[in-house]
Amino acid sequence: MQKLIYIADDEQNIRQMMKAFLESEGYAIFSNGAEIRRAVRQKTPDMIILDVMMPGEDGFSLCTSFRRESGIPIMIVSAKDSPLDRVTGITLGSDDYITKPFLPLELIARVKALF
Repeated sequence: MQKLIYIADDEQNIRQMMKAFLESEGYAIFSNGAEIRRAVRQKTPDMIILDVMMPGEDGFSLCTSFRRESGIPIMIVSAKDSPLDRVTGITLGSDDYITKPFLPLELIARVKALF
């Protein structure tokens, strides 16, 4: 059965790139940062990929909220690359933290590792 991944990132080009590479690996993708909370309530995904710096609700607060509600894998993909940022992401409940820029093959490898 195909795994469903939700991507929340305010940069359309990053969302499109992640979507294209993950779909080529057979994953189903929902990609829209602004509507991720509503989408998760409607249908629980198999994984969530979050950017940290988004307008409105940021990825750290979304991660905390989703982790309280579910044990599904959460990966943070962010330009915030200090050690403190990575520790914060993991402490708030993410299962992995990858910094931008990243190689699409690394993203795919990390997604597969979490599954």
